[in-house]
Amino acid sequence: MGYNIAIDGPAGAGKSTIAKLVAKEKGYIYVDTGAMYRGMAIYFLEKNISPEDTETIAADCKNVKVTIGYEEGGQQVYLNGENITGKLREEAVGNMASKISAIPAVREALLGLQRDLAKTKDVVMDGRDIGTCVLPDADVKVFLTASVQTRAKRRFDELTEKGETCDLAEIEKDIEERDRRDMTREIAPLRQAEDATLVDSSDMTIPEVVAAITALCH
Repeated sequence: MGYNIAIDGPAGAGKSTIAKLVAKEKGYIYVDTGAMYRGMAIYFLEKNISPEDTETIAADCKNVKVTIGYEEGGQQVYLNGENITGKLREEAVGNMASKISAIPAVREALLGLQRDLAKTKDVVMDGRDIGTCVLPDADVKVFLTASVQTRAKRRFDELTEKGETCDLAEIEKDIEERDRRDMTREIAPLRQAEDATLVDSSDMTIPEVVAAITALCH
């Protein structure tokens, strides 16, 4: 049985950045569940299937295979054998992933792969429902969050650095909407597991957050 660290939290809380660093520190495998949902989102976007067309999406899930590989120490995501890593961070992909993640068939399709990995490997897994649903028996559970304003500013800085024109108020509104959607969905809503440690990174540096989480591991 692998040693499992589950990191949950809302959009823009820095989960993937922190999870990657914790995994590196511990020598564990980082499993980016959000990237797996984004991989599915790319499939449905490319097929021009609306997120509201849940019947078509549910029926088509069997044709989608999202896998994670590692090349030269970096995570690569494959959709039906094609490397789609470069497309994962597009805004449209993130919004689509948030919508389709509420569809039971989509969650079911990815759940088996995630659990199988955790059974055999020492993993750090981040997402919205890892500690509550995917790995309820994880050795360490963390709920990582930050204020909406902090998360919006981080996203704004990230996009600006890439040379993209964006509006801070619009990003803040988008994050609030995504939070609402994630917290109110019927299947596996975003919430802090009862046995999870709350880490609010609003006023913490990245090394401080990593240190706080690794200190929980035994």
